[in-house]
Amino acid sequence: MSHISCYVPGMLSPGPTAQADPPTPAVRLPRRRGIEFTLLVLAVLLSVYGYCAVGLARNGTLPPGAARYGAGLGVLALLAHVAVRWRAPYADPLLLPIAVLLNGLGLVLVHRLDLETPADPAAPTQLVWSTLGVGLFIAVVLVLRDHRVLQRYAYVCVVTALVLLMLPIFFPAVNGARLWIRVGGFSIQPGEFAKVLLAVFFAGYLAANRNALAYTGRRIWKLQLPAGRVLGPILTIWVLSVGVLVLERDLGTSLLFFGLFVILLYVATGRTGWIAVGLLLAALGAFAVGRLEPYVHSRVEDWLHPFASVEAGLGPSQLAQSLYAFAAGGLLGTGLGLGHSILIGFAAKSDFILATAGEELGLAGLSAIFLLYGLLVERGYRAGLALRDPFGRLLAVGLASIVALQVFVIAGGVTGLIPLTGMPMPFLAQGGSSVVTNWIIVALLIRLSDSARSRYDGAPYDAEGAP
Repeated sequence: MSHISCYVPGMLSPGPTAQADPPTPAVRLPRRRGIEFTLLVLAVLLSVYGYCAVGLARNGTLPPGAARYGAGLGVLALLAHVAVRWRAPYADPLLLPIAVLLNGLGLVLVHRLDLETPADPAAPTQLVWSTLGVGLFIAVVLVLRDHRVLQRYAYVCVVTALVLLMLPIFFPAVNGARLWIRVGGFSIQPGEFAKVLLAVFFAGYLAANRNALAYTGRRIWKLQLPAGRVLGPILTIWVLSVGVLVLERDLGTSLLFFGLFVILLYVATGRTGWIAVGLLLAALGAFAVGRLEPYVHSRVEDWLHPFASVEAGLGPSQLAQSLYAFAAGGLLGTGLGLGHSILIGFAAKSDFILATAGEELGLAGLSAIFLLYGLLVERGYRAGLALRDPFGRLLAVGLASIVALQVFVIAGGVTGLIPLTGMPMPFLAQGGSSVVTNWIIVALLIRLSDSARSRYDGAPYDAEGAP
């Protein structure tokens, strides 16, 4: 009897000659660099429009430096775009345009306030720092090819961060706080750089010990406490860093480090109890420092009674003048160049620059700024969720949380929501160390988002997230 074979489509015939299914083709996501370039052009045009609006409002003519300002900002944006297109082609297309727009708006606001203080211009220096920040952004994007390399240097980062935090102790205090290193006419704020280094350390340590943190130790009520040998090192580093900052009276950065520590501990372990413990410890620490430290106590009193100096006939305090500026802005603002927020005093270009934005751009403009910050943070969290290696996920969440915590602390302070703590608004406020650090944060988020999207190709990952 002859053998008759039958072939059925979609089925493999038995036998040693059967062929395996072909591998699943890699999924290549669109790069979207054209979208990024279009948004960058829009960001530069909006910044130049703001610069021109200030000149028209103040003098009735276009400012003579508008072309130079637009060309300079455009060249910086183009160089950054080329670096991203070359080395991080799958990066999120919104991160760089948001940073350029916020930085450009910050330069416009500082220039606008310079018109009220011609003897103390800050915009030229801020432009130099912005250029340096973009240069470091490009360097990070070009040099750092894989974010996981940073995990090897976690302990080097934490030692460097502690050294940077301790350096201002040996320099004179400025406005009641020891935050700066001043040599001649040059000054930097080391705490700004330390926050990025500590984020790398926290992410690296928690990624390496996340299982021990979540599943070992004693259980007290509903909270699983990690073993002391696991939690001890990172807790010691956090206590040392916050202790140094308290000695320097840098309460804003102290709050930022505490919030960063609690957020990353929650993300690493997945246990919501750490949020409750963090809030409780923050409340106890704030109460103790507010009662015992005269400098902080005065800030709390000013927050509780912002118009006390007005009622006493001494004139409005900085916080009261800030609230007046927000109230004068109304819904649409007075217009760029037509406000009076310079009455706030020496901190108008730094801690209180958001009051200028609120007065001259109104609630609508202020909401747009907050939406830009919110979108920047959301894209950072999105990159973290897309990454499959624990270190990258924690680092992305940590860097985005730094921006979120800064915006909350500063905006809450100048609007009277919480007691005021001195910190610069990311990209907007005068401060070279701050703008440089924020450009480094954006560069790292660019690298992380590129890794998250470029590795979406169906390749298997091991338990540690390595391909």
